[in-house]
Formats: sequence, structure tokens, C-alpha cells
Amino acid sequence: MAADTTDIDDLRGQAQRWLADDPDPASQDELRALLDRLPDSAAELADRFAGPLTFGTAGLRGPLRAGPNGMNLAVVTRAAAGLVGWLAAQGATGPLVIGYDARRGSHEFALRTAQVATGAGRPALVLPRPLPTPVLAYAVRHFGAAAGVMVTASHNPPQDNGYKVYLGAELGGATGAGAQIVPPADTGIEVAIRAVGPLTEVPLGPTGELLGDDLTTGYVEWAAAVVAPGGPRDLAVAYTPLHGVGAAVLTAAFARAGFGIPGIVPDQAEPDPAFPTVAFPNPEEPGAVDRLVALAEATGADLAIANDPDADRCAVVVRQPAGAGAAGSAGAADSAGAGSAWRMLRGDEVGVLLADHLMRRGVQGCFATTIVSSSLLKAMCAARDRPYAETLTGFKWIVRAGDGADPLAYGYEEALGYCVAPDHVRDKDGITAALTVAELAAGLKAQGRTLTDRLDELAAEFGVHQTDQLSVRVTDLTQIADAMARLRQHTPQSLLGAPVTSAEDLLPDADVVILRTGTARVVVRPSGTEPKLKAYLEVVEPVDGGDLGAARQRADAALRALRAEVATALGW
Repeated sequence: MAADTTDIDDLRGQAQRWLADDPDPASQDELRALLDRLPDSAAELADRFAGPLTFGTAGLRGPLRAGPNGMNLAVVTRAAAGLVGWLAAQGATGPLVIGYDARRGSHEFALRTAQVATGAGRPALVLPRPLPTPVLAYAVRHFGAAAGVMVTASHNPPQDNGYKVYLGAELGGATGAGAQIVPPADTGIEVAIRAVGPLTEVPLGPTGELLGDDLTTGYVEWAAAVVAPGGPRDLAVAYTPLHGVGAAVLTAAFARAGFGIPGIVPDQAEPDPAFPTVAFPNPEEPGAVDRLVALAEATGADLAIANDPDADRCAVVVRQPAGAGAAGSAGAADSAGAGSAWRMLRGDEVGVLLADHLMRRGVQGCFATTIVSSSLLKAMCAARDRPYAETLTGFKWIVRAGDGADPLAYGYEEALGYCVAPDHVRDKDGITAALTVAELAAGLKAQGRTLTDRLDELAAEFGVHQTDQLSVRVTDLTQIADAMARLRQHTPQSLLGAPVTSAEDLLPDADVVILRTGTARVVVRPSGTEPKLKAYLEVVEPVDGGDLGAARQRADAALRALRAEVATALGW
């Protein structure tokens, strides 16, 4: 009992010290209520004071709540002060550009960041309203900013928010201009944040310069220009922003590019931080695109597209003729339409479709993806004599691929992220990805063909590259550490009856294990943004005698067996 009392007294002391420095009355009330409920609230207080949110290469991300282990005004003030101080220490010139989405707290956090910047003597430019993350990434380059901040939790649950940092050309260099931070910048910023003193001593200035709509207009004009002029535009598209901020910008870009304005899922069209119609605001999650599929079926759309809430990711759903084999076993929603179903394409499928399209358009430069993506892009680049790069997971690495001789032309990651024009947005961009998919689909439609037809042609040429993912969400992060340790200690010697020819452990650079056989690959890693352990699975089957259906059936069976073997190896 004495130990428990000591622990509670320590918690009470931490909370009271935090209260004395917390600039937000609402957060103060929240903590006082928890203090009043001690000892019953001890577990919750302990979680909030378990440690500060870590500022890593994804910036900050966490639940909206008072205390150091949450997103709140005090944490954001400290993060902004650390960032601004670090920029000054690096000698970076130029303004800080700040964007925000429509989540709870985003506008307030953006304005506080601007106040910290101006209080330190650095100009702050604030985007005019809640806008997609790609618009912020574009603005960093457009304004020659020292850095950019985007307040967003992307596709995280409604109770979360986040804080992403981008560097300008001065500190980011040629390949990192307008890109998310990578080491050692993240470590340097983290150290600067920890060095910030009492928040009452952080000077606050005005809320910066509110940018006009000409910024958004400029982004839309550039985005529309990624589509080649004069091509087919006859395409009916259904669309959902999943209660996020993508709708206005995407529809404007489609109109500017000469496409018809997509039909939008009515009850998901406007930003809503509660995300009331989805269990989880991520288009990859089961059920997230059900309303989109219903709209596409009801309106006879050729194609259905979803952005995640901050519109940096793009999901593509296609009509699949009855009886046709799935090109990637994508497991998306079935529609009630007679004789047809709808299937969400995997990120790898969209990734190679876009790469193939850009190659056919004559786009030159390096084509890049990550270690967890399909190996099909590598095979395509080898056959077509195109520079290829493979990076660690995350767009912060993808956009830094290429070099002076072969600069990045295109990059994608299997998690629905695509960069089709890195000279303007050096990050994933769900708006320009959607436009480029529409360009490809409209061109194929004019020939009486579809996206799945083109996938069939690529499979016939390069073999069936079938992918799947085994993903487990946990509440206790030690479960992830235990599973990774088990895999390293008891690494499988064979998979699918074939010897493991390569077992690669990327520690200490990355917590990743890669297993390969002659026809299969498994990549296991913890998620960088969610409490998940992920295993990325791939099998490659040649197409013998032109029988694509048989090759896909073999690949499907192999994937099911591989999934079971990997689950056993991880102790699931």
C-alpha cells in the first residue's frame, strides 16, 4: 500500500507541475478532474504521464488529451518552440508555412504554431482554410520556406491528431526540398524541444499572414497539368473524401483538367472530425468504401476513387465483371449490382499501373518504391531499362531516391501513396494520383479496355505478382516487440516447401526482417504510425501457356498458405 501511495503522490506531483505550465484552460480542467478522481484515475494519469510524445520522422501523433503523452496546446507550443529554435540554430532563412486539416484542435494548433514562429521573429504563412496535406507540401516549395508544418493525423482514428514537419530546400537539399524530415533532423528537433523552458517564457506573436485562395488556385492549376493535354476525358467517376478535406480541391482539379466533376458520396462530402459514417477513416479498412461502391453502382460510374481525410492517399475501386479472376485478391466490397462487383485495387496494383502509364508517356528518371512493395516495378524497370530505386518504408525516403543523373520521376508505396510529379509536391499526393488514374482509365475506356485489362497484360508479360498483408492491431506494444524477437530467434528455414534463400535483418537501421525464397518474399515490421505489426507477403507465379487464370489460382493458394505459415512464425 505504501508503494501505491508513493506512486499516486508522484503522479499527483507530475500533474500539478504540468497544470502550472499548461496554457489551455480546457486541458487544465481535464487534468483537475482526473486529480479529483484519484486513486481511481491513477491508471489513466499514469498513461498520460508515461513520457512525452516522441518527435520522430513522422513528427508527432497521438490522442487529443491533456498531459505530455497526448496532443494538446501545451505539447504543440513546446514542439513549435523547439522547431523554430532548431531552424534558427541551423541558420535557415525564410518563412514557416503552416497547414491544417479539419480534425479537432487542428486550427488552434496551427495558429499557436504561427504565434510561436512570429514571436521568435520568423514570418509565418498560414493556409487559408483546412486543406489537403499535398497543398502544404506544395506551398513549402512555392514560397521557398525554411520549413512547413501540417497539423493532421491523416487516417488515424477521430480522437487523434498529429504534427508533420517538412523542410525547405535550404536544409532539405535538392531531393528533400518540401519533403518530410529524416534523421538527423528529427533528432535535432527532438533535442531542441526538450530544451524548451517553461511555456510561460515562450514569446507569442501575431497569428501570421493568412494566405489567400491564390495558393489553392496555383496548386489546382499545377495539379491539372500533370495530365497530358488533348487526351480522352470521357469518364464517370464516383468519389469520397471520407469526411476529410479533399473534395473541393479534387473536384476543382478534375474540372480544370477537363474531366467531368465526380459524383460525391453525399454524407461523406463535408469535413467532419467525428467521421460518423466509418468505423475507421482509412479507405483500406473493411467497410470504409461501402457508400462509395453504392454510389458508383447507382450512378453507373466507370471508376470509384477515395481519398483519406487529408487527401495524401488515393484508393481506386474498379468494376469487376462477374466470373473474372481478381488481379490481386484485394478483398474489397461487393456491390448488389447484377452481373458485376466492385473491387478495391491494392496499392501495389495502382502503383504499377501509374508507373507503366508514366513510362508509356515517356517520363524519364528514376522510378522508386519501398522494400515492402511488390517487386513488379523492379522487373518492369529492368525490362524497360529505367533507373530503379528501393528504399525503406515511408515517403520521406522514397522522395529522396534518384540522383543528379537520374532524378526521381515517380514513387509509390503499397499503402496507397503515390508521387507522380515530385518537382512540385515531394510527398504522396492523393489529388494528382487520382487525376493520373483518371487519365489512364479514360484512355483505356476509349479503346474499350479497363484498368483490370491492363493489369492482366502486365501479369502476362512479367508474371503474376500477388501480394497480401497480415496485420495485427495491438493494445500493448510489447506484443509487437515479442513477435519480432520470436521471428529473429526462430527464423523459418523454409516457406511454401522451398528453402529460405535469404534472411535479412535490417537492425539497427530499421526494425525489419526480410525473408526470401525463389518465388516468395515476406517483410515483417512494426507500423510507423499505428500500434500494428505488419507482414507483407508476395508470391510470383509465371504465366504458363498464356493461362493467366491458372497462374492467379496458384498464386492465391500460395498466398493463403504463406499467410498461415507467417502467422505461426509470429506466434499469432
